Amino acid sequence: MEAALTEPETERLLGKRHGVTWGTVFQRMETETYHRYATIRCPSTALDEAEEKLDEIQDKLERAADETPWDWRLVCSLILFGTLALLVFGGPLALLVALVVAAAVMFTLVWRGIAAWFNLRQCLAAGALGIAWLVQRFEVGVCAVRWGEDLQAEGTGRVVPQLVLHMLGEDPDSLFIPDDYDWGLRAPRAPGYVVENGARRQLERKLSHIEDGTIAVCGPRGAGKTTLLEQCVKKAGFGVIVQAPATYTPHDFLLSLSVRLCEKYMRDEGYAPPEFTRLSPARRLLRRVRSQAKRLGRWSSFAVPAAALLVLGLSASVRSLYTQYAASVADFVRAHAGSIRDDAMDIWQGHAVVASITVVIAGIAWWQARGAAWLPRLLGRLWVRGSEVLGGLLPWGSAATVLLDGQIRQQILHLYRTQQEALIQTAGYAGGLAIVWWLLRLTRDTGVEFPLGRWHVSLEKVFRPLAAAAGTYLLLYLINNPQTHTLLSDPENPLRLAGIITGVLLSKAGGWSPRPEEPELVTQCRNHLYRLQTIQQSTHGLTTGGAAQILSLGTNHTTSVSTVPPNYPELVEEFRDLLKRIAAEKVGRGKTVVIAIDEVDRLGTDSQALAFLREIKAILGVPLVHYLISVAEDVGAAFVRRGLPHRDVTDSSLDDIIHVQPSTLKESSAILVKRSQRLKDPHVMLAHALSGGILRDLLRYGLQLRETQDKTQSYELTHISRHLILEELAETFAGFRTLLSKQHWTHDTSDILASFRTLCGYLRDPCPCTQAEVLHTLKQFAFHSHGPRPDTPAADGEPNTAARQELTSDARELIDEASAYAYFSLTLLDIFSTEGLERRTQLAAEQGPDGDPERLADARQELGISPYSARLMIDTIRKAWSLSLGPTTNSPTPPSPVNCSRHNRTR
Repeated sequence: MEAALTEPETERLLGKRHGVTWGTVFQRMETETYHRYATIRCPSTALDEAEEKLDEIQDKLERAADETPWDWRLVCSLILFGTLALLVFGGPLALLVALVVAAAVMFTLVWRGIAAWFNLRQCLAAGALGIAWLVQRFEVGVCAVRWGEDLQAEGTGRVVPQLVLHMLGEDPDSLFIPDDYDWGLRAPRAPGYVVENGARRQLERKLSHIEDGTIAVCGPRGAGKTTLLEQCVKKAGFGVIVQAPATYTPHDFLLSLSVRLCEKYMRDEGYAPPEFTRLSPARRLLRRVRSQAKRLGRWSSFAVPAAALLVLGLSASVRSLYTQYAASVADFVRAHAGSIRDDAMDIWQGHAVVASITVVIAGIAWWQARGAAWLPRLLGRLWVRGSEVLGGLLPWGSAATVLLDGQIRQQILHLYRTQQEALIQTAGYAGGLAIVWWLLRLTRDTGVEFPLGRWHVSLEKVFRPLAAAAGTYLLLYLINNPQTHTLLSDPENPLRLAGIITGVLLSKAGGWSPRPEEPELVTQCRNHLYRLQTIQQSTHGLTTGGAAQILSLGTNHTTSVSTVPPNYPELVEEFRDLLKRIAAEKVGRGKTVVIAIDEVDRLGTDSQALAFLREIKAILGVPLVHYLISVAEDVGAAFVRRGLPHRDVTDSSLDDIIHVQPSTLKESSAILVKRSQRLKDPHVMLAHALSGGILRDLLRYGLQLRETQDKTQSYELTHISRHLILEELAETFAGFRTLLSKQHWTHDTSDILASFRTLCGYLRDPCPCTQAEVLHTLKQFAFHSHGPRPDTPAADGEPNTAARQELTSDARELIDEASAYAYFSLTLLDIFSTEGLERRTQLAAEQGPDGDPERLADARQELGISPYSARLMIDTIRKAWSLSLGPTTNSPTPPSPVNCSRHNRTR
């Protein structure tokens, strides 16, 4: 029970409601009902059988002990310790002799029928039963542990959480107990919390079914269009996403898109885009020289000492080799050089006609091969293969000469005959050091990293110095050891080492190849960036003159050439040509090309967005390229009704359209639960209703639930929802009051602004003792449209018909919108601020579609279309939830009495 109560999911619920504590739950679990309910889920059949068998062995042991007057424990202990003493001090032979003597004594006792034999036999039987009892007792312990684990997992592990939920009463899921830090809610744009939805699956299907085209992504602001475009660009083989703010002209937009395209392609191909800095040429040259000098200095600090050590160590062997073979090589070269010179002179003088014809044909063939790639490729292949073969043979051949060296063999035989034991010891110790060194290197190269407290330990950093120290110690041991020192001091060893080093260098040289030439398309992108982002100017000067002792006459001619930035048509043509070549290359590699244009819906009105599409229409329709454009719902509606009755730019610019609808309650639940495990169904339902399924607002309300809980220090959804809804209502009314302040007001209608100010003040900073009055006033304002003609509330909440008649149509419409939003907020208060949400949700669902919680989000969306149609929808929702359709005196009251420190009174 303690283990079940300390589970995080159960422990966090303790103390959150009255009467649900550690002690009360523990006391309830100790009752016979819950004890039986927990243990019946885990039958202890194996444990019961083991205990029964243990009882049987215990009974047999007691009967065997009662049949002998001797103490069987003492007798068995003496026999056991005596046997061990003989084995330890006398050895196996003494134990064998003792067993033979004991057998003879036993036979004599049995043959004569002495009672000591029967007592001894009973003691040995009791000892055997004692050992069986110990084994069975261990088996009982194992079965008990297994049953305890099953009881914790399937018994108390399931019963205790159910009991805690039962003791919490109605709506246990409405308790909001947040974590210390919900990363998913605090980082709305974090990439690890993206959830698949219908719009993304539909867009991926369309992209897979068409080879190229332009697809518009439309939907309300905050519905997730930008996230959808970013995910598609990330998944594509090559993608670019650009923003289209309202201040961009089409020329500037296309200029920015061209720059992004070139930079993206160059980075994908492994080339850095050119950097255009404000530094002077002299400073850039100085910085480049300093960087090259630093790199050269670091290289030289390793290369020069290494070369000096190699030259110092191998100079004597190389000189001796040169002295031995230099004369023979020189004679060979002189002989062949003379033969070649004689043949050339014969050809020159015309004595070798066939050779002359052969040379002419060879010259023609060489000239014809100037444009062929097979010859350089053949030479390069011969160089690589020859270097690999020679580089592999030289080290092994140099090492194999050790086996053919008679002097080394004689030294090894001499050491084996004279110092056999020392040689074997040296070989074993050196082999052990070599194994240790190899194991350390193997561990170093595993690349394993693991956290250790506050540190992050890397095996590579730990074992690298250890492997170096082991290798150094092995080398020093071989050098200082007398046996190995004799073998290392052979005069041919430096030459063998030179052969090994030469072979390794040849192998590395065979694998070297010059850096490939920059691809033509990368060069084109680089040149395009220079043309778009720089102004290139070239100046040519010529000075001529004649000089005399007194008079000098000269002329100076200067020519300046400057590039002209491309105009819009030329920029469109260059962009289409470049994108077409990039797309052909990427698609040839099996990749897709996606160009995403985001934020077109921020260009203002739908006419401005259509004008922007009309301007950039020239860059659309590039073969093998998918364009994704986020547009407003108005543009999407214009595409859907294409040809009815007029045509516009969407008919020829867009090939298809994707509607990003607000998320459903199921999708909202998946999004919020993935970001925070503490948000349960009631909290998701509240956030979904307030946001209307708009993704951006959904995440904002999910975070506001956490903020409101921290502000109120309450875990109950009834308290949290009340504060959250009233705060949102206060901010919305403040916005309406700002809009109303721009209307025309008279002395008779100014009370409307005063009523808004009073109501905003109550809602923004509610006083506990006036909460009932605030809710009453809110109800009067929310229901003021109830009846044949809505009236405007005065400061006391009563309708003011005269003031209503003097209002302008804009002001009257704003008041109706504020009233409809207050009606919606009041409905949320009636639903979420009253206890028994789960029960009432089930009852509302039985009333039909209007009782579905999804309808609350639909009503929130309808408020953005028309307050009058939204009010009708809210009426149907209130009917399904059994809420009143008119102002009443009863209202959701606070769950418990509150103290008002501001007015020093209690309500």
